[in-house]
Amino acid sequence: MHRRLIEALLLCGLAFAAAGPIAAQQKQPPAGQPSIMDDEEDTVPASPPPQSAHSSRVRTRMAAPATDNPDLDVEDELAPSQIRQPIPPAVAMPTGGEKRMRSASHNMEAVPEEPATRRATRLAKPDVVGCDGVFGRDSSHAKLAKTYRSRNVAFTQVDAASGARVMASVLFAKDPKRRLEVWWSKPATRTDTHLIVINGRSDWIAPGEIRLGLTLAELEKLNGKPFKLLGFNKDRVATLSDWNGGQLAVLPGGCKLGLSLRADPKTSASALAAAPADRAFSSGDSALQAANPTVSEILLAY
Repeated sequence: MHRRLIEALLLCGLAFAAAGPIAAQQKQPPAGQPSIMDDEEDTVPASPPPQSAHSSRVRTRMAAPATDNPDLDVEDELAPSQIRQPIPPAVAMPTGGEKRMRSASHNMEAVPEEPATRRATRLAKPDVVGCDGVFGRDSSHAKLAKTYRSRNVAFTQVDAASGARVMASVLFAKDPKRRLEVWWSKPATRTDTHLIVINGRSDWIAPGEIRLGLTLAELEKLNGKPFKLLGFNKDRVATLSDWNGGQLAVLPGGCKLGLSLRADPKTSASALAAAPADRAFSSGDSALQAANPTVSEILLAY
């Protein structure tokens, strides 16, 4: 019995002796396998392998969220190759485009601008009077004032024949270049046009392109043929007597065109005496042409 007990004890001792190395072997993980033990000294991670700078930048760019649009995932972002688009062909410059570009650019040479005086002369339209509308037979001072503004139309005295004075409506009385007289058949009511007078230095143009300063030759051209005038009076003025059936004999609107022509200041008294006022002369007569007269007054009469 004692011998059996001793044998049992010996067997137990041998079992405990064998269990130690086995447990130590179980604590050492096989080569290349991760440890599943909770011991602190066994959980120290191995040093990561070295990485190149390029792979680090790639991983950082791929992992970092988009800053411009946080709602986009990395897969939703466009690559630079997707943004590049082919350049469309050049469009032809429209007509006049080069000039417009020169005018618009401050860095390019500007197109020279014409002087203000020349531009104003070119853009200014001459005043034209006719035998209709506001200058028709049935016109009035009120119509003139409405068309040209009341401050530019005055009812005042003007010179008549033999030194007399009559009342008339005067347009732009203070501007010699735009001055125009309108006489009325009924001065009391300032109605019914009787006479329209262009004189002095006025730039108004009458029907048929008649204006102050025209010569005998220019009048003949506009009339289409020679016409007749009475000779020079004491004021050195010759007056129209007959258009001789020319183009200026009849005007649209029913008014009649009358003219006065003043001799050149250099004309001698003897030359004027050759064309006296009590006789009619053709515009082609040498006595009239020697005085070189030009239009000094234009009348439109009803």
